[in-house]
Amino acid sequence: MTAPESTVIRGGLVITASDELHADVLVQGGRVAALAAHRSAAAEALTAERTIDATGRYVIPGGVDAHTHMDFPFGGTFSSDDFETGTRAAAWGGTTTVVDFAVQTKGRALREGLDLWHAKAEGKCAVDYAFHMIMSDVNQSTLKEMDGLVEEGVTSFKLFTAYPGVFYSDDGQIFRAMQRAGLNGGLIMVHAENGLAIDVLVEQALQRGETDPRHHGEVRKALLEAEATHRVIRLAQVAGAPVYVVHVSAQEAVAELVRARDEGLAVFGETCPQYLFLSADNLAEPDFEGAKYVCSTPLRPREHQAALWRSLRTGDLQVVSTDHCPFCFQGQKELGRGDFSKIPNGMPGVENRMDLLHQAVVDGHLTRRRWIEVACAAPARMFGLYPKKGTIAPGADADIVLYDPGAEQTISARTHHMNVDYSAYEGKRITGRVDKVLSRGVVIVEDGQYTGRAGHGWYTPRANCQYPY
Repeated sequence: MTAPESTVIRGGLVITASDELHADVLVQGGRVAALAAHRSAAAEALTAERTIDATGRYVIPGGVDAHTHMDFPFGGTFSSDDFETGTRAAAWGGTTTVVDFAVQTKGRALREGLDLWHAKAEGKCAVDYAFHMIMSDVNQSTLKEMDGLVEEGVTSFKLFTAYPGVFYSDDGQIFRAMQRAGLNGGLIMVHAENGLAIDVLVEQALQRGETDPRHHGEVRKALLEAEATHRVIRLAQVAGAPVYVVHVSAQEAVAELVRARDEGLAVFGETCPQYLFLSADNLAEPDFEGAKYVCSTPLRPREHQAALWRSLRTGDLQVVSTDHCPFCFQGQKELGRGDFSKIPNGMPGVENRMDLLHQAVVDGHLTRRRWIEVACAAPARMFGLYPKKGTIAPGADADIVLYDPGAEQTISARTHHMNVDYSAYEGKRITGRVDKVLSRGVVIVEDGQYTGRAGHGWYTPRANCQYPY
């Protein structure tokens, strides 16, 4: 489906991170051209080839999911969503931009990994996309490569204190990458867990015969997340560079971020819906069902959730992404029967994020504007996409979602569009549902139908981090 030359969206409540207003929105040439107060003279003057009635709907920016893993190799298999199925599911859930992770193979160039991910995504995406770069091998050559990638719009680089032998970087490598980012304007992202200590605990647990999925969470101690978080914060402080800690799950790690931000440091953090709505109780589900919830960092005991919600409200956590990395229960998660360490780490969620966060509004955890901030505006600012993405304002891309705040739905694998055979939120009843989705002015979801196409999504180079330090 192609976009009409112009569209006007009338009668809805426009919600951005900064404003709520009853306004009509004019879209021209794939961008927002104007907003005018509903029923005002200015609104009546807005004319277009197509009119969309948004009465009773929120009109919100398309979601920006800054942490996905499509077609991602891990644990001897690949994530079950490729760029076609995964971005189509994102569209169904009201997310119109994803930032995925290209992977450097150890011993090879960053460029080689980036080119491979471009090939995986080109011509397949339903929504716009961009890339971070996972650095698996920090050396003088790859440090120099960082500069060129930043100039091309790949402005963030992920390193790991976890997964020795796979993605792990030592403190010296992380520090050198931070120093380089301090010079070229890139943003270092870190998976913060003490992987060396965790591997010892994994070995000891298996020797004791503790093989069930629940032990995945028990060996990945909250204090080891906090220790690594503290360490990378101080490395970034000495390097004079900002740092972004991904998928924060433990209240002890949150405390490290709060302390650093109280000191005025350029430290940022994201969390994910699974840490806000699920818990270690899910990992303990019987008959190997807990394997569905194996991800890293792991699900924590429910008491950790209060600190995550509080920090989202105060701004000490800035972003909610999904870490969407699905593996089917049949044939993939089952690889770890009898040995939890062989369960592929990752969970589905790209389709559920906007709805779950709206449920947080219904439940009183977030305001409506904070919902849009953590799901749309903040990730766009953090990763150099704002104001092209993440808001509804003149000049922004017309990535717009009409959202029905009163609709009720039940999340289920029977009705979701992700290419995975289970839902992490099976049977959860929520209030709110995506009604229509526009991507650059093109309606790609409407009236319970997907009207987009593979290849509609464009690769989007990014500027440097725009989030205020």
